[in-house]
Amino acid sequence: MEHATGPAPLSARTAWARNLEPPLRAFLQTETGSAAILLLATIGALLWANVDASSYRSVWGTELSIRVGGHGIAQDLRHWLNAGLMTFFFFVVGLEARREFDVGELRERRRLAMPLVAALGGMMVPIAIYLVANAGRPSEHGWAAAMSTDTAFALGMLALVAPRAPERLRAFLLTIAVVDDLVAIAIIALVYTDHVDVGALLVALGILGVVLLVRAAGVRRGLVYAGLGTGAWVAVFESGVDPVVVGVAMGLLTYAYPANRGDLERATYLVRLFREQPTPELARVARIGLASAISPNDRLQLLYHPWTSYLIVPLFALANAGIPVSGASLSRGIGSPVTLGILLGYTVGKPVGITGASWLLTTLSRGRLRPPVGWATVVGGGATAGIGFTVSLLVATLAFRGAQLEEAKMGVLAAALCASAAAWVVFRAPALLPRRLRSRLLAGAADHIVDLASPVDPRRDHVRGPEDAPVTLVEYGDFECPYCGRAESIVRELLAERGDVRFVWRHLPLSDVHPHAQLAAEASEAAADQGAFWEMHDLLLGRQDHLLAPDLRRHAEELGLDVDRFEDHLRRRAGAKRIAEDVETADLSGVSGTPTLFINGRRHHGAYDIGTLSSAVRATIPALTGH
Repeated sequence: MEHATGPAPLSARTAWARNLEPPLRAFLQTETGSAAILLLATIGALLWANVDASSYRSVWGTELSIRVGGHGIAQDLRHWLNAGLMTFFFFVVGLEARREFDVGELRERRRLAMPLVAALGGMMVPIAIYLVANAGRPSEHGWAAAMSTDTAFALGMLALVAPRAPERLRAFLLTIAVVDDLVAIAIIALVYTDHVDVGALLVALGILGVVLLVRAAGVRRGLVYAGLGTGAWVAVFESGVDPVVVGVAMGLLTYAYPANRGDLERATYLVRLFREQPTPELARVARIGLASAISPNDRLQLLYHPWTSYLIVPLFALANAGIPVSGASLSRGIGSPVTLGILLGYTVGKPVGITGASWLLTTLSRGRLRPPVGWATVVGGGATAGIGFTVSLLVATLAFRGAQLEEAKMGVLAAALCASAAAWVVFRAPALLPRRLRSRLLAGAADHIVDLASPVDPRRDHVRGPEDAPVTLVEYGDFECPYCGRAESIVRELLAERGDVRFVWRHLPLSDVHPHAQLAAEASEAAADQGAFWEMHDLLLGRQDHLLAPDLRRHAEELGLDVDRFEDHLRRRAGAKRIAEDVETADLSGVSGTPTLFINGRRHHGAYDIGTLSSAVRATIPALTGH
């Protein structure tokens, strides 16, 4: 954000990342960071259960009841955690799934086919392996413990074993994990529920219907939805179905959408009113206006995701991962069909299922549908998906008791270790191959979503660099925006460093916060009328404190322009129509702030330092990705 003192010295990020952190990127960063805490919680549970098993059992077996009048719910702490707090975890899963459908990789519905089929293959093969290992045994009913990927552990491990993996792989793996979780929740509700009270279930469905109506009416108060969600949770609990399904349902009902410029301008106006008259009422109105500019999905992910990643899921691990480890238990686990079924299901079934299903769909569609990355990366992602933990342990606690539960937990933990080692090997192996083959195996040749609504037209757009360059960098910018001023030197360095990039500038003057931006943009068009757009562009971004009319005249004189012609162009506002066209294309592309960058039509969400932009450019050209 911009302040009176200027831009933060280390912000160096696009407007989208600076003001509205991309949900996918934020999600990945949170999951990766929380993986270490989850691992520590798992180790802590194992140590606790083996140092003082009785206290471990007694603490998590402590009963806690909540009563209102003559009605109440009584469960031990472990079940309150598994069925209560974990509802928030699945709420975040639902939020992320909805975000992907609304504004993410899956907003083009045809792109859902590949991760959906890959996820189903990655579940069916492990289930088949588990059923073969447990054929004819009572433990057959625990098959769902071998199917679901742990999002936090998998993405955390991916960051460790493949730190330079394409962002598309992370999105692909995340989508698979979300599908896993959604299917697992449905299975928990349908398979691992002994008795269903249809009346209570209908009440829960009715409450969720009310949520839809309230949302359609435009109600934004969190307390309303919290009350309805709590009511639905109680109803589902009373029905006999695991109430964590309410979390997924509430998340899926929460819309995601990018902020539009109109909402942002209104928020700016409200903040300005508060600045002029700082009263409590105007402060409240400004807060509401700022919150309204962001989608409910984004706001709720920002609120709940850190709590689920850094507290709730680690607590779940602490409560459920504790198993006694001894020579006898290890010996029993090695010979247990439950342990082996889960271990082989994850370490063999996941990569085989994901890769095989992806290959089958690619073949049947004759290449029209293909993974977003190369086949070596798909195999590595499949191996990483073999890390099952959270949902797997949750299913195990529902499906097993006693010794079999301990054997299932042992299989889950062993699978996480073996899958991590396998992923490391798969991602390191391509380094031994020739560069071109390595690039093809890692990057693939899938087409990508184009975010830029209006394609670049060299006859109209302001273009700097080779016309036939394979990479086009488009910036929507504002000559008075200090972040654009910082980005300009980085872009110039990138163009000097590489000969395969062309740069396009499009206007997006944010007149509500930069009063001189529109005039500066029109001055650049007046210079363009004399063939000096880029010279004026560089001057304006280098002298952002000198954008008044007399300053612009001096700039024109310095560039040797016909000053009378330049000023006549400004008086007639001859460039205003051209600028308005750029603003319209910005709106169509969902651009609401500056600078916003696009690389070959794809929105760039990361930082705009020279290293990050160079990496993004290399990733755009498959022939340059392996190095």
